[in-house]
Amino acid sequence: QVQLVESGGGLVQAGGSLRLSCAASGSTVGINTMSWYRQAPGKQRELVAGITSGGRTNYGDSVKDRFTISKDNAKNWVWLQMNSLKPEDTAVYYCNVKWGAARYDYWGQGTQVTVSS
Repeated sequence: QVQLVESGGGLVQAGGSLRLSCAASGSTVGINTMSWYRQAPGKQRELVAGITSGGRTNYGDSVKDRFTISKDNAKNWVWLQMNSLKPEDTAVYYCNVKWGAARYDYWGQGTQVTVSS
């Protein structure tokens, strides 16, 4: 079992920045990829950014060059630095890890990000 706790969401004006944090605990030794997803009202959950155990990153097209994902393996933290925020970035952001050979999904409870125009 892996427990994920997100923090750092809130309300920000367009053009502003926020930094999301996610702390993993439990059976963290089996974690492969750590990622951030988001889900806006009436829309499907989508990948925002991911980072592998080796540090390789990938980003959703809509956030490239604005968001940066990073992690601390030793402390099992992952962060999402979000710059130049837009109203369309408004969503609940979820921390996700893929665990073990079967890449089982664990999810955090989500943190709300609201960007006002």
